[in-house]
Amino acid sequence: MEFLGTTQTANYCGPKKGCGFSTLPPAVPAPEIQECYQPYYLPGYRCLNSWRPSLLYKISNAQTCVDEGATCRSALRPPTILPALRSALFCRYNPHDWDQSNELQMRGAEASRLWASRLTGDSMRLMQDKDQLTRQMQEGTSRNLGQRLSDIGFWKSELCYELERLLNESYSLETVKRRLECAAEELNCPLQVALECLYHREKRIGIDLVHDDVEKNLIQEVDLLKCCQEQMRKLAQRIDIQMRDNRDAQHALERDLEDKTSAQFIDEKCFNLRNTSDCISFFHGMEKVDGTISVPETWAKFSNDNIRHSQNMRANSIRLREEAENLFQTLSDQLWKQFTHTNLAFSARISEVTDVKNKLQIQLAKTLQEIFQAENTIMLLERSIMAKECPLKVAQTRLECRTRRPNVELCKDIPQFKLVNEVFTIDDTLQTLRLRLRETQDTLQLLVMTKCRLEHELAIKANTLCIDKEKCMSMRKTFPCTPRLVGYT
Repeated sequence: MEFLGTTQTANYCGPKKGCGFSTLPPAVPAPEIQECYQPYYLPGYRCLNSWRPSLLYKISNAQTCVDEGATCRSALRPPTILPALRSALFCRYNPHDWDQSNELQMRGAEASRLWASRLTGDSMRLMQDKDQLTRQMQEGTSRNLGQRLSDIGFWKSELCYELERLLNESYSLETVKRRLECAAEELNCPLQVALECLYHREKRIGIDLVHDDVEKNLIQEVDLLKCCQEQMRKLAQRIDIQMRDNRDAQHALERDLEDKTSAQFIDEKCFNLRNTSDCISFFHGMEKVDGTISVPETWAKFSNDNIRHSQNMRANSIRLREEAENLFQTLSDQLWKQFTHTNLAFSARISEVTDVKNKLQIQLAKTLQEIFQAENTIMLLERSIMAKECPLKVAQTRLECRTRRPNVELCKDIPQFKLVNEVFTIDDTLQTLRLRLRETQDTLQLLVMTKCRLEHELAIKANTLCIDKEKCMSMRKTFPCTPRLVGYT
C-alpha cells in the first residue's frame, strides 16, 4: 500500500534507524512531574536529551550509599572542597560529558541534515513525478476529449445526413399521399358519368332495354373506378401510418442530434479549459458521483439504432412510393382501356341501332307504299264490284222477264242457258271480288298494324339513340387525362 503523497522508495518511509549513540548509564529515577506538554522529537533527536552528567550521577550515587553503612562513606566521598563551592559542584559536568554532548549534537545535526536532504530530494522527485503524472493525465484527458469530440462530430454528421434524407423522403411520401387523394377525388367525375349513363340507359323502352355490351362495360367501368378509389384510399391510409412512423424516427433523430449538440458544446468547453482559465473551480466529491447511464458501446449503439430505424422507415417509404407509382400506372392504363372499350361499345351499339333504325325506316316506307297500293286496290275492287252489280241486275232481270213467257215459250234455249251462265259467272265474280276485297282489307289492316309497330320501333330506336348518342356520349366526350389520373393537378 502506497502512502498518500509519497513514493514507496522514499527514505523516510522505511523503518527507523538507530542514531549510533553509545548506551548511557542508567539514570537515577527523577521525581515525577505532571506536565501537560509532550515534546515533539524529530527523527534521530529522541535520544539526545536522555543523557545525564556523570558527575551528578556519581554524586547522587554516593549519596544513596550513605544509608548502607559507614564502611563506604570514606571511599565514596568526593575530594575535599570548600564548603561554599560544594553545592555548585553537584550541577557541573566533566569534560567527558561536554565532549560527549558536543559529539551527540553534531551527530544529531548531521542526522537531521541528512534526513532533511533525503526528504528534500525525495520531495523534489515526488513533485516532479506527480507534475509529470498530472500533466500526462491532463494531456491524455484532453486527447480523450478530442477523440470524443471527433466521435460526436462523426455521429452528428451521420445523424444530420440521415435526418435530411428522412425529411426528403417524408416530403416525397407526403406528395405521393396528396397525389393519391387527388387521384381518388378526380375519379369521382368519371364515376358519376358512368353511373348517369347507367341511369339514362334505364330509361330505354321495350326491347331496347337489353343487357348489352355497353351496359356490361359500364358496369365494369363503375366497378373499376370504385376499386381504384378504394385501393388509392387504402394506400393513402398506409402512407399516413408510415408518415407517423417517419415522424417518430425524425423526432428520435432530432432528440439524439440535440443531445449530441449539447454534449459537443459541453465537451468543447471542457476541452478548451486550461490551468490558466478563469472559470475553473473546486468541486469536491464530484469524482465520487457517477451519473452516467451509458458506456461508449451503448452510446454508439443508440445512435446507430436510431439511424438504422430511420433507414428502415425510409426503405418502407420508398416501397410505398414505388407501390403508389405502380398503382398509378396500372390503374391509369386500366381506366383508359376500360373507358376506350366502353366508348367503342357505345359506338358499336349506336351504329347497330342506327342501322336497325334505317332498316325500319325503309320497311316503314315500303309498308306505307303497300298501304297506299292496298287502298288503291280496295278502291278498285269496290269499283269493280259495283260495276259488276249492273250486269248482274241486267242478267237477273232478263231471266226474271223470260220467266213470264207463256206456256211452251218457256223454252230453255241458248239465251236462257247463256243468261243463267252469265248470272252464275257474274255472281261468282262478285264473290271472288268480295273475297279479294276482304283479303285486301285484311292486308291493309295488317299493313297498318305493321306501320304502327314500325313507327313504335322507330320511336324506341330514336329514344335509344337519343340516350346513347346525345346524352351518354356527350358526357363521355371528355375523360381525365393521365396526369390527372396519377394525381397531378
